[in-house]
Amino acid sequence: MNKRDDIIEINLGELFAILLGRAFVIITAGIFFALAGLFVSKFVLHPVYESTTKIYILNKEENQTVTYSDVQISTQLTQDYAELIKSRYVLEEVIQRLNLIEMDYKDLSDVLKVDTPSDTRIVAITVKDEDPLMAMKIANCIREVASEHITNVMDIDAINVAETANVPTEKASPSVGRWTVFSGFIGAVIVAFFVILGYLLDDTIKSNDDVERYLGLSTLALVPLTLEEQDKKKNKKKAKKK
Repeated sequence: MNKRDDIIEINLGELFAILLGRAFVIITAGIFFALAGLFVSKFVLHPVYESTTKIYILNKEENQTVTYSDVQISTQLTQDYAELIKSRYVLEEVIQRLNLIEMDYKDLSDVLKVDTPSDTRIVAITVKDEDPLMAMKIANCIREVASEHITNVMDIDAINVAETANVPTEKASPSVGRWTVFSGFIGAVIVAFFVILGYLLDDTIKSNDDVERYLGLSTLALVPLTLEEQDKKKNKKKAKKK
C-alpha cells in the first residue's frame, strides 16, 4: 500500500497475501457464524407455516355460455378481486368469525398474501401463522368471506373453490440451510473486512523496502540490532530448537 498526496495505492498482490495469511481466521469465523445461524434458526426462531386456498372466478351473465370475451374480462378483473380480498371489511369479518381477539386488521393483513398468476382466473390466498391449523382456518375463512363480498360488490353469480386450504406439514420459514449459509458468509466477510481495514490503516515502516515505497527515499545504511536484542533473538531460537 502506498500513500501519496492523500491518494491510497493498494498493492493487490500484497493484500491477497495478507488475506491468505489470515485464511484460517476468516474460515474459522465463517464456521462459527454458520453454527450460530444454524442454532438460531433451529432452536430460537419460531417456525412459520403457510396454508393456501385458491378460487376460480368467471364473470358471465346468468344462463349464458362462457365466451372468449367473458374469459378476457375475468382475467383482467383478477387484480380487483385481489384488492377486495385484502379489504378491511373482509379481514375484520374474518377476525370476528374466528374470534381472533389478539389480532387486528393490520396484523392479519401482514400475514396474508394474495397472488393472481398472469393470464389466469385463479386467485391464490396464502396465510402465514406459527400454528399450522390456524393458518388453514384463517385461509379458508378469508376465502369464504371474500367470496361473499366479491359476489355482492362485483354482482356475479358465484365463485368456485379451486382448492381448499390444508394443514401444512412443513414449515415455510425460517430455512435452516439458508440461515446457515448466509450467516457463515456474513461472518467471513466481516472478518475479511477488518483484515483489509487493518492493512489499509497500517502505515508503519517494517523494512528498507517500505522506506523507498512510502517515503521515496533510498536507504543508505541499516542500523544493526543492539547486542542485547541479538542475544534475545539467539535465546529464542535456542529455546525453539530444544
